[in-house]
Amino acid sequence: MIKQSGWIGLYDGLTAGVLRQVFYATSRFGLFESFRDHLHQIRGKTDFAARVGIGAITGGIAAYISCPMEVAVVRMSNDSTLPAAERRNYTGVVDTATRIIKEEGVTTFWRGSTPFVQRAMMVGVFQVATLDQFKELYAHYMHQKKNSIPNVFCAAMTSGLLYSLATMPLEASKNRMAFQKADAVTGKLPYTGTLQTIRKVSAEEGFLALYNGFLPYYIRCGGHTVSMFIIVQMLRDIYKNNYV
Repeated sequence: MIKQSGWIGLYDGLTAGVLRQVFYATSRFGLFESFRDHLHQIRGKTDFAARVGIGAITGGIAAYISCPMEVAVVRMSNDSTLPAAERRNYTGVVDTATRIIKEEGVTTFWRGSTPFVQRAMMVGVFQVATLDQFKELYAHYMHQKKNSIPNVFCAAMTSGLLYSLATMPLEASKNRMAFQKADAVTGKLPYTGTLQTIRKVSAEEGFLALYNGFLPYYIRCGGHTVSMFIIVQMLRDIYKNNYV
């Protein structure tokens, strides 16, 4: 990729990626804590099962909200990898969104929403819910102060690994569905759903093909998980120390 597009090619789709996080990450994490705290008031406790259920529901809601930005990220990131004759040559996130609406219709933004929502539900479980649980486990067994920076770091690294392993096949399916093109002869799309995509890729390329690129995926997921939750905790500490 660097040989073909240069170092700047690594940042294709950056604008759309940032906008996606504005909608996706904030709503996912914010909804999780709001739902969790509200359920705690009703039940009087918050156990792991409650965290799992809330993580799945809020992750799915956040993903559906941010689907347009997700499609834009995939299109812009992958466009430069195509042969020159097949590239769409998007110039930016606004150009990408405008052309998708004009050329393919608004519903295209949600064409790959099923695997994205499914993946986000698993992320909600394996990242947000397990992070909450691991903070308690590390505090109990490693005698860390809960919500301290070391406590958040350890919990985030562990949850980042788990959710990378669990969601990589769905990430691969989502990307293939979002970037696919109809067959020139039949007009049919090669991928029609999450399970069909996973079965087709597994049959034709082997199941491990769904884990191609796992190391950069984990670096991205683990790095994002750690940095996001540590920054969130730092902001909380600043707010608590100065405004509460």
